[in-house]
Amino acid sequence: MTQLNDCFNCQDFARVARRRLPGSLYHYIEGAADDELTARANVQAFERYQLVPRQLRDIRAVDMRRRVFGCDLEWPVFMAPTGMSRLFHPDGEQAVAREAARMGAGYMLSTMATSSLEEVADGSVGPKIFQLYLLNDDGLNRAIIDRCKAAGYDAICLTVDCVVAGNRERDLRFGLTVPPQLNRRNILSFVQKPLWGMRYLAHGGITLPNVPTPNGSKSLGTLTSYFAQKMEQNITWARVEQLQQYWGKPFIIKGLQSVADARDAVVAGVSGIIVSNHGGRQLDGSPAVLDLIADIVDAVDDQLEVVLDGGIRRGNHVVKALALGARACLIGRPYLYALSAYGQPGVARMLELMRRETERTLALIGVPHIDDLDRSALTHLESRPVYLSASVPTGALRSGAYS
Repeated sequence: MTQLNDCFNCQDFARVARRRLPGSLYHYIEGAADDELTARANVQAFERYQLVPRQLRDIRAVDMRRRVFGCDLEWPVFMAPTGMSRLFHPDGEQAVAREAARMGAGYMLSTMATSSLEEVADGSVGPKIFQLYLLNDDGLNRAIIDRCKAAGYDAICLTVDCVVAGNRERDLRFGLTVPPQLNRRNILSFVQKPLWGMRYLAHGGITLPNVPTPNGSKSLGTLTSYFAQKMEQNITWARVEQLQQYWGKPFIIKGLQSVADARDAVVAGVSGIIVSNHGGRQLDGSPAVLDLIADIVDAVDDQLEVVLDGGIRRGNHVVKALALGARACLIGRPYLYALSAYGQPGVARMLELMRRETERTLALIGVPHIDDLDRSALTHLESRPVYLSASVPTGALRSGAYS
């Protein structure tokens, strides 16, 4: 059995997680929509961008500090909002938030979390953002925003790419239900993982304390069904402006992928956007997020902050995304693998490894301060390896016009 100290990268943690989780739960983390092309593209895109090192630089002290969405970060990374974390390990969201704070990163708590927003706020001293799904009842929306105000969250992030559920065939194939139940598709995988079952039962199962409760019910199945019925399918920019005025602090939109939408976000006055395809779990066939970042950054022209979500597996991936203009990055699946494999100690080690990779990569390419990083640090496999000016648009990179 692999020991914690024998894990050195994301894939090591993923292999341990696969051995320890029932199959339906592992595939819930790993899976995506339809043929999962976009999920794979998110990761593979980083292979097409290569780093161009500069030598004879003073890299005795590498400074990664940056202020993003009103949060002071020592490492420009946020833990992405992921639902039902205690389903994978009892340490859950609170463990991830604590380790993010220890690493100088930020944490985003999902509406579908299995820990309350108050518990997470009380248990972590680091920057915290609440991820909001818009419901078709503004009374319920304002109620959750009021809870975030009282708990001292730094920002709210509205996710807009889930108005229709993606077609996640792995969940159907491996019999995932919420809450987990034995059925003909998954019974063997649960029977083969008795330790997971004992831990799950010992901690009383899970609930969703940030989801509005119909008639006082705490039934997980009732809550998820009720929440799905309440999801708003007509999110407008006018509604966004009303919500951000009610909130009164940094307000972020997550799930945009087009230049046109990014420009609309500028007009709406939001603080920033997270360029994301939901890890490939919604629309299959959309582009890799990394390939969209530079064009969107150029389009908004510093009028709002742009953050990347999708495909980060290494510290050098963080560096590549920042070089293309992202202010920060989100990490999702990697910390879920680590949490599933070893609980909070696993998350601690995974984040330590990735933070050191980021710092080491900056040193190796001769960038002592993260704000000095720009597109001159990259070349693209589809063009000849040349030193690129920071003003070169990615469209030209892809076409080879600057080769």
